[in-house]
Amino acid sequence: MTIYDTFKSRSAQALPKLAPAEIKRIQRFGALMCFRDGERLFEAGHSSFGMYVVLKGAIRIGRYDGLGNSSVITEHGVGEFAGEISQLAGAPSLVNGHAVGDVEVLALTTEALRSLLIAEAELGERIVRAFILRRVEQLDNKDGGVVLVAPPGHPRMHALQGWLNSNGLPHRVLDPRSDAQARALVERYQPEAGDWPLAVCPDGGVRKNPTVVDLGRCLGTLPPLSPDDVWDVIVVGAGPAGLATAVYAASEGLSVLVLETRAYGGQAAASARIENYLGFPTGISGAALAGRAFVQSQKFGVKMAIPAPAGRLLCDTYPLQVEMCGSLTHLQGRAVVLSCGARYRRPSLANLKQFEGKGVYYWASPLEAGLCADDEVILVGGGNSAGQAAVYLASHASKVHMLIRRDSLTDTMSSYLIDRIAATPNIELHTQSEIVALEGCDEEGLEKVEVRNHRSKEEAVYNIRHVFLFIGAEPNTGWLGDCGVQVDDKGFILTGSDVPGAPSSERAALETSVPGVFAIGDVRARSTKRVAAGVGEGAAVVSQIHGFLADRP
Repeated sequence: MTIYDTFKSRSAQALPKLAPAEIKRIQRFGALMCFRDGERLFEAGHSSFGMYVVLKGAIRIGRYDGLGNSSVITEHGVGEFAGEISQLAGAPSLVNGHAVGDVEVLALTTEALRSLLIAEAELGERIVRAFILRRVEQLDNKDGGVVLVAPPGHPRMHALQGWLNSNGLPHRVLDPRSDAQARALVERYQPEAGDWPLAVCPDGGVRKNPTVVDLGRCLGTLPPLSPDDVWDVIVVGAGPAGLATAVYAASEGLSVLVLETRAYGGQAAASARIENYLGFPTGISGAALAGRAFVQSQKFGVKMAIPAPAGRLLCDTYPLQVEMCGSLTHLQGRAVVLSCGARYRRPSLANLKQFEGKGVYYWASPLEAGLCADDEVILVGGGNSAGQAAVYLASHASKVHMLIRRDSLTDTMSSYLIDRIAATPNIELHTQSEIVALEGCDEEGLEKVEVRNHRSKEEAVYNIRHVFLFIGAEPNTGWLGDCGVQVDDKGFILTGSDVPGAPSSERAALETSVPGVFAIGDVRARSTKRVAAGVGEGAAVVSQIHGFLADRP
């Protein structure tokens, strides 16, 4: 198959045409609506809808970036439908839609769309595939989403772009020195030093020096959450384990809310290639696996809130309550699943925080790889994640210096990765070595790294501007103190028979010391720290939740 044939096939899947018989099957899920020529059906940043199936006329889909720029992406004619991933999540549209001629459509709400996807499996598969491919094209072409405006190299940009990329959200970056519209925006808002960058939301609103919470609100990833709602299950953490719980619980009719601090997929999403996950013989990137699971969760009606860190768990009432970090909002859940994973471990370096995001990174995504093209980099760590990152970075950097404190990788890394590292000529393994100092300045970021070899007692200085830390993680359980969830001496959550006190027969295998609170994945004591194991626990806990809820009024 040629590249042209591949493009045609992908385009056909992104813009499928429904047969009359298929439209007839959709009719029971929607309602007939009519629009006049030129009338707007939906507006970027404002309108939320499920799907529009064109029965007469056409819908013109246009780019819109909040700065007033608009251009045509495509037109949906009779038998085609408008919508993409935002519509599955109930988030505002990232594009505009206008009627071409007199238009009749079959309009589906978000809830009706989800019902269609479940009731009509084959049809639903084509619709979801089209939605995914349309989002991929939006990412490739930077259609819709946020526009970030800042001088090149601004230190805040890496964190914002990293968050947007991790959550599969299209965006553009404009330099006010070379772009006329960005320059006009700066002249209008007159940002001071602490106001950079500027962010233009799809609805045209402008934020100065926005947080990821600001971006989440303007893009709909952080929807309003009511303290009056009572969820069957609140899942804290959207790593592989949490996503598995969300998908299985929602598919079985439970109402599910997922709270995630940074991005769906957790630390697994940072893996360049997972090669030992069942069913993917050629491997799959962590981001791709997480993205598929996220879409699957939206299909079943999971409510996802990102970024939404949990601040406290309150267990003295029922339903249980989760207090949002930095807010007095208490969210109610009949059961709570803790899949909050771990925090990245940080070495004891005096000025480490100064260089985070400006030369020191805790994951290796395409964004970071692009920054270190043709440079030498240092990567610290000897686990599987470190090995995957080293191999990935070696295809971009001129050389990867891999630092470990042990004598070899044998006890900490899978053999296939050890062999691949040995076969990669531009990866150099430094055993019994660690970073002892970082040098640089706020404006330029990291410039030099001092490394000590504990065997030879020698220290060497490298002119390195990019360091990747993969030295493990610590359980994210410090916020559970007010609830009394018991943890082991390392902070991992005890479950089932590992909980001291009451007989194990009174507690499900994944249930914590607090009834109705469950723990899965990396945060659970004695868990197997593997993606497949986390997914398995995420699926297994759902039957235990059913058992708990069956005993409650």
